[in-house]
Amino acid sequence: MPAADQVATRPPQLSARLAWPACGLTLALLAAGLLLPAHTPAGVVDLAPIAVLAAANAVVGALIAGRRPQHPIGWLLLASGLLVGTAQFAGQYAYYTLVTRPGSLPWGQAMLWLAGWPNNAGYGLVVFLLLLFPTGRLLSSRWRPVAGFATAVYVANVVGYAFAPGPQVFGPLANPLGIEAFADLALIAQAVATALGLLAAVAAVASLVLRLRRARGVERLQLKWFCYAAALFPVAVVVAIVFPSLGSTRIDGLIVSPALLALPVSIGIAVLRYRLYDIDRLINRTLVYGLLTALLAVVYAGTVLVLGQLFGGVAGNPPSWAVAGATLAVAALFQPARRRIQAIVDRRFNRRKFDAAKTVEAFSARLRDEVDLDALTADLLVVVDQTIQPTKASLWLRPSAPDSRRTTP
Repeated sequence: MPAADQVATRPPQLSARLAWPACGLTLALLAAGLLLPAHTPAGVVDLAPIAVLAAANAVVGALIAGRRPQHPIGWLLLASGLLVGTAQFAGQYAYYTLVTRPGSLPWGQAMLWLAGWPNNAGYGLVVFLLLLFPTGRLLSSRWRPVAGFATAVYVANVVGYAFAPGPQVFGPLANPLGIEAFADLALIAQAVATALGLLAAVAAVASLVLRLRRARGVERLQLKWFCYAAALFPVAVVVAIVFPSLGSTRIDGLIVSPALLALPVSIGIAVLRYRLYDIDRLINRTLVYGLLTALLAVVYAGTVLVLGQLFGGVAGNPPSWAVAGATLAVAALFQPARRRIQAIVDRRFNRRKFDAAKTVEAFSARLRDEVDLDALTADLLVVVDQTIQPTKASLWLRPSAPDSRRTTP
């Protein structure tokens, strides 16, 4: 191998070797932050969703960066996980050594400073993720000013937050490097930075939408994976709001955490192209079984309520016979409802499959009455062409007739 080629290959190999150590450092920081007995206002249940997202970003980012070092998406995910993990550990550490047990550990003020701005810096990288996903390049050269604007806003926001005076993450603890001379301008600067950050985020989302509209083939499947995972998050938030608790155990974190985990996992699948073509089946099954679950839950609750009201009222606990009747009703309704919902979803979101099924069904009905072999052959080739849509289709029959091979144009 020529020397020039060897030099060209070294930077990607070196950068790929840095990915997994950075991932391991992120996981260690997150674990230490969760295990540190800081007794902070944010407990383990509140920190768990953040830790899950940061860990998933780090692992997926390391996988992408290790296999495709030139792709910026992996490094963005890895940097996001490392920054958030640093902020979470530093916050727990600072609160422990400054409030819970003052002076028990060194570098309390330095950790307090690291508890704030890295968190914003980690989440702010989402804007660049949206601008570059899935190819690692901007949509076109016209989006370079948008990327420059997003970079300037990002840097200004991070620097401003790092040196802003006043409380840091936890109320009584002020930023040790806050510049008090700019205390009067801090609120105004923060409002302006937030507005500009939202403007950059809207532009990034617009870039993703335009990319989805123009994408074809593999790139469209990659964007489908990302949009599917992104759609799970608001659904999980709504469910967590509707069902905020279950007895004495909070379940909102248990509901939101898998939705947060789905986003980096979908990015990894899209960039690495692992089982990329399963997205259509996954969307179809999610719609079918999501609607089916909602329908059966309504039927179950309604049956218990109606039976209880008709036969003596519903107390704190419904009668066992009402629960049994509702369970039987749901079991009897499952298969018919699933088939009906599957047909509705196919007709609305998978029109090609629905039309193909209808074509085959109509051909099966005509097949029972068709006796002309030539007409049947032509009809079969038409059905194959309409359903499978091959470039060429032919039918071979046993050579009992001189013209037994027919080909569609």
